[in-house]
Amino acid sequence: MSYDVIVIGAGPTGLACGIELKKRGVDTLIIDKGCVVNSLYNYPTHMTFFTTPELLEIGDIPMTSLNEKPTRTEALKYYRRVAEHYKLNIHQYEHVESIEGDDGHFTVHTSNGPFTAKKIIISTGYYDVPNMLNVPGEELPKVIHYYKEPHPYYDHDVLVVGAKNSAAIAALELYWTGARVTLVHRGPEIHRHVKYWIKPNIENRIKNGEIKGWFNTKVVEIRPKSVLLDTPEGMVEIANDFVMAMIGYSPDMTFLNATGIMLDPATQKPRTNPDTLESDRQGIYLAGVIVAGMHTNEIFIENGRFHGRQIAEAIAKQLQ
Repeated sequence: MSYDVIVIGAGPTGLACGIELKKRGVDTLIIDKGCVVNSLYNYPTHMTFFTTPELLEIGDIPMTSLNEKPTRTEALKYYRRVAEHYKLNIHQYEHVESIEGDDGHFTVHTSNGPFTAKKIIISTGYYDVPNMLNVPGEELPKVIHYYKEPHPYYDHDVLVVGAKNSAAIAALELYWTGARVTLVHRGPEIHRHVKYWIKPNIENRIKNGEIKGWFNTKVVEIRPKSVLLDTPEGMVEIANDFVMAMIGYSPDMTFLNATGIMLDPATQKPRTNPDTLESDRQGIYLAGVIVAGMHTNEIFIENGRFHGRQIAEAIAKQLQ
């Protein structure tokens, strides 16, 4: 089938692109290798956003929350409602394998067959590629890069690697649920950017010995029933049942490279037109966090959602 535009990625930014294009009468298909807002689905089950509802809104549809800040469950419901309201054409669980052709005549090959489009928008986010520890034993099934909820780890020895928000929250929830928690960080302390209501809590648990904290420490090896740590006190082996590697995620730059989009060697930022967000491959536009390359803290849902209008206006003018 043929479309005016194919959007790759059905996260909040990809949905915003689809909405803005539909408002302008542009025939659009959205494709995602997972479910709608797949990255949000992979967030911890009981997560609360750090931002307020209006900053997550797309398509001029208000987002409501029972509290000041919305939960993951409320966000998933909201984005489902928005997709339904605008009757967006979304193919879920469909993997994009390659993009061929040129501006005005692209062919997108997917796991369900080829589609053609005049323009392409790539909005694939960054949550699908976890950063790795790169140590022996990381391939063991007990090593987890996506923390969902604490219940399965009750009465187990759990190592949490990292010291930012996700690591601090995981360590606290695991401790409250009855896990024996050790937190390891290569730096000297809990990261200064951890939210103000979380930071003193995790620091007090460590100070009181309720959570064991190893700082200026690296994981050297993960073994079936233990973990070897390089600490200021020397090599230490501790009992371990599970490792939570909460050390962040990176955009999938291999896909961009495969499409012929050039990346800055230092920052991994793709070159884009600041006014239209068109990449250096004519006819392919970039939206959301991938515009920032490895600097993923520069773009969030709160500002990435505006890329949709910016790109849709540029495309609609060209297709007139």
